[in-house]
Order: sequence, then structure tokens, then C-alpha cells
Amino acid sequence: MWPRHHRPRHRASPDWHLPPLKISVRHTLPAPNLLTSCPPDLLDPVPCNRLKVDAPAGLITVFPQVNEGRVTSVKFHNVPSYVVGLDLTVEVPTLGRITYDLAFGGAYYAFVQAADLGVSCDPAEVPLLVERAMLVKRRVMEEVKLTHPLEQDLAFLYGVIVIGKARNPGHHSRNVCVFADGEVDRSPTGTGVSARVAIHYIRGELGVGQEIAIESVLGTVFCGSVVRETEFGPHRAVIPQIEGSAYVTGRSQLIIDPSDPLRDGFLLR
Repeated sequence: MWPRHHRPRHRASPDWHLPPLKISVRHTLPAPNLLTSCPPDLLDPVPCNRLKVDAPAGLITVFPQVNEGRVTSVKFHNVPSYVVGLDLTVEVPTLGRITYDLAFGGAYYAFVQAADLGVSCDPAEVPLLVERAMLVKRRVMEEVKLTHPLEQDLAFLYGVIVIGKARNPGHHSRNVCVFADGEVDRSPTGTGVSARVAIHYIRGELGVGQEIAIESVLGTVFCGSVVRETEFGPHRAVIPQIEGSAYVTGRSQLIIDPSDPLRDGFLLR
């Protein structure tokens, strides 16, 4: 998106309608945010009911849900998502032995129960939750060597997702994703929900076409389901569908000044 101070971490696909949009290192603009905020002139040249978007994890198919000319929500079929291990354990300082699931949904996550960490998934407990989730993340990274069938750039533990009780009785549960160096996702995390869909499918708790609603720490919701089963390298995998929504909060324009001596970009390593 911007040829400055950044080495591309993935190859662009010739099949996309929209190129990769990167907003931070190892993090991409979520599909609901991207398409819900797309201006009409960007969507008009292609069929509005189906788009392909290139992401670092691979090519995803996006289905904007349009009502009276407005994108109200977005569904997308994510990359193959799979389970690495269920009911794994790791010894964590001050917490003892913690049980976790390890799965990929566009990024690798370790999934732990909030009760096992002695926390809840409420906003008021976020500082303590982050502290304990990062203890788990560091220990899992020390013990587990991750690989990816195609892209070794994706072969690292992106975050720990803490699972708690949903506040809405009609929802399945709540996700709090702690990623990078202790950042918190305010959404349920699309790639995280994709990985959870794979976990529930492999456990026999979710069938093809069945949907679960996952809350974020703020109570916003992503819905996840299994489109179909597939294989991805050595893994039994699923193609997950995720649905969410977002709202426009601002727009900006990037320009290149012909007189800018750095107009062609630069890279510092």
C-alpha cells in the first residue's frame, strides 16, 4: 500500500479485486472494516456481492451485505483454518500448569479459558488479563516450534485468546485476543474466530453450516461457521465464514509529490 520503510511480507495474487491493505506490522485491515467503509466508487467496478481481497494469510473471498446502497455487514470466507493441538499443557510462572488449544485461522493462536487464568473477560480486568495472557504466550513460544505449509512468515504465535462467558445468553462465548507485545483487540478477532471454528469442528461441537456468535471484550459480535472441510498440507482443515460489521470514522488520501526525494520509498534494515 505504501512503499516506505517496509519489506513486503507476502505475494500479491493476480485474482484479487482489492490489493493487500496493511495498517501495521503483521496485521491487516479486517475484512468487515475494509468493505463496510468502502466508498461506492470502489465497489462499483466489480460485482458488489462478491469480492476477492489479498491478505498476508492468503486470498479471501468477501461478500458485502448491501441494503439500500449501504454495506451493513460483511461475510468472508477465510483461508483454510486448522488445529495444531487440543488440550495441550504448559507450565506458566505464577499460574501453574495451563491447558490450551493451538490453532491457525490466518494466524496462530493459543486458546485458554479465562477461569484457568483467574480472570474474566470484562473490560475492567483487561490489565490483569493481558499480564497473564502474555505469561502464557511467552511460555508457549518457548516450547512450541510452529510451521506453516506454505508461508514461513506466518509460522509464529501471534497471540493468546482468552475465552470467557458471553454476556448475551444468545451468544456462544466471549473472546479477548492479546497479541503482539500485549495489545488487545477490541473485536472478537476474525482470524481468532476462524481458528475457534476449526477447534469446535474438530471437537465435533460444530457442523457444516452451523453458526456461533462470539463476543468481543466490548460486546461487539462476529458470527462464525464452517463452509466446508478441506485439507491444507498435512492438516485436516475447514474453510470458515466470518460475519461482522464496522463503521466509517474517517478517510485520508495518500499522495506522492513529484519533488519528494523519497517518493520511490526506502527500506531500513
